[in-house]
Amino acid sequence: MKKLRLAPSVAILAGWLCTAFLILPFVSLLLHLSWRNIWSVWIESGGTPLFYSLWSTAISLCVTLLFGTPLGWYLARGQGILWKAIEILLLIPLLMPPLVIGLLLVYFYGPYGIMGHLLTHFGLSATNTILAVVLAQLYESVPYYVFAAQAAFSQIDIKFERISLSLGVSPWQTLRRVIFPLARPGLLIGFAMAFARAIGAFGAVIVVAYYPNTLPVSIWIALEEQGLPSALPLALLLILVALPLPLATVLWRRVHHD
Repeated sequence: MKKLRLAPSVAILAGWLCTAFLILPFVSLLLHLSWRNIWSVWIESGGTPLFYSLWSTAISLCVTLLFGTPLGWYLARGQGILWKAIEILLLIPLLMPPLVIGLLLVYFYGPYGIMGHLLTHFGLSATNTILAVVLAQLYESVPYYVFAAQAAFSQIDIKFERISLSLGVSPWQTLRRVIFPLARPGLLIGFAMAFARAIGAFGAVIVVAYYPNTLPVSIWIALEEQGLPSALPLALLLILVALPLPLATVLWRRVHHD
């Protein structure tokens, strides 16, 4: 039987073109930055937004790990119709435009929404607060971690779990000593993806929390009020904060598991 083969030269050309398409805009950003003023812009306009971005992202990631890890586990091992339905429902926020997510959150958590009205009784507000930012980040980032966790747990042969339990190891110890070490690479990838998605969240965040300004929102404000030269330094700051963890995770997985 004949097999379709792609000529090496064509594959190499396609690969370089794709790489150039993805990398050249970043190179253009570096070339158009005013390096003399970049530190002053970071100090004047980036310090507070960076703090709010890191603080809200840390909270959202803690919640993601706490609830997303068991959910990923049950999605990987659950056989009932309920878990299949939940898996399909999780695709909705994953595929939904971020701006629409923001509108839905305002409608539900806003001052006139069902949950928003309930929050007011506890002195809380999900509009223009850190809580609002965290909710928006969670809605955008949780599915990335959950599906990565599901994939990580699905790749583990259930025989390891059965053998551990048959040797008298408790379910909790089996999870800690067998399951989690085997799933660690996939969980780290999911965590890194959720981190990058949360700290870079813009569409949903700007609808529910124009204040306090996170870095993505501050970039938009600088672009609207002062133009591209003022927005570029903040964009670089966001890149420098968001990229190291995902890149380090990918490199770690390549070094230890390839």
